Amino acid sequence: MNINEKLWTRRKFLKTSALTVFQFLFGVSFLSQTAEGQVKHHMTDGFCNSPPSPPPNLSSYGKVSFFLRRFRGSFFLPEVPTDHYLPEEKAIIQLNSLKNKNTLTWLGHSTYLINLDGKTILIDPFLTEFASPFSWAGPRRFVPPGISLKNLPAIDIIIVSHNHYDHLDEKTIEGLPGKEMINVSVPLGLKAFFTQRGYTNVKELDWGESTLVDGIQMTSLPAVHFSGRGIGDQNKTLWCSWAIVASSGKYYFAGDTAYSSTIFRDIEKKYKSFNLSIVPIGAYAPQEMMQPCHTTPEEALKLGIDIGAEVMVASHWGTIELSDEPHWEPPQRFKAYAGKIGIPHERIWVMKIGETRILP
Repeated sequence: MNINEKLWTRRKFLKTSALTVFQFLFGVSFLSQTAEGQVKHHMTDGFCNSPPSPPPNLSSYGKVSFFLRRFRGSFFLPEVPTDHYLPEEKAIIQLNSLKNKNTLTWLGHSTYLINLDGKTILIDPFLTEFASPFSWAGPRRFVPPGISLKNLPAIDIIIVSHNHYDHLDEKTIEGLPGKEMINVSVPLGLKAFFTQRGYTNVKELDWGESTLVDGIQMTSLPAVHFSGRGIGDQNKTLWCSWAIVASSGKYYFAGDTAYSSTIFRDIEKKYKSFNLSIVPIGAYAPQEMMQPCHTTPEEALKLGIDIGAEVMVASHWGTIELSDEPHWEPPQRFKAYAGKIGIPHERIWVMKIGETRILP
């Protein structure tokens, strides 16, 4: 590569990085006109939150310094406690030992395997090193996946909450075998992402719509967030949470969301209760920036309570650095608030990366 190519690549990286962060900071604040005759979260040129979400609030200086801290964090990784993860060999042994049970396995961040009624479901697949359009920079994984892509069991179903890089990873999607046999459920606008990569059984759902795969019903439900993977696709695809209902139980995946005093209570009115909910507890600092799109650990518990969840699983933490809170603070606050409001510890799951537990 000559010097001009190097300079062009560097300028492209800096420009795209800045625009990606800019989109992350301001994504929930760009509003368009509501499409005439459409439901409230449909816009003339994309989607929005309903009820509307307030914009982030941070000074220009604060935004720049936030970006610089994230850039530094992709190169200087934290020391990881050994009790935060299982070595992959042990993770595989544990998963295989429970293969005849309904189970939940945390692969890191918001990526999970659910074995349910004989089907293996992969949720929000991100199993590579960088949550970024680049293979060498961006939010960087500081803990390996609980089970690597090459060692995953055969996947029957994929569920995706939205298109951000830490929830939908191109290399993971391309690297999965048996694409023509996998059933994929995504929010509106994401079907082409999968069909262009060899998947044929893709269902694209609006909030409130469902699909049924071998007795397992998956319903797209509202969330408070935004979407975008690069320049010019601001909120062009929908984001959602998911209800997964089978003969053996009801399970909820919040995806990535801010708290709402109405949305989650409305979900409880429809479903009454869930055996288990996966709720996001990380990426909440600074609050003035993050509150419109992410829950605090305390809000994550409120979300779980609102939907009537018996067990609440901590998600969206401990894998990549997206924000300013200390890396190991989210589960401490999650457990402390649960104790404060009288939720028994057995109803609060803070799993190790790679760990498998039997579903309630």
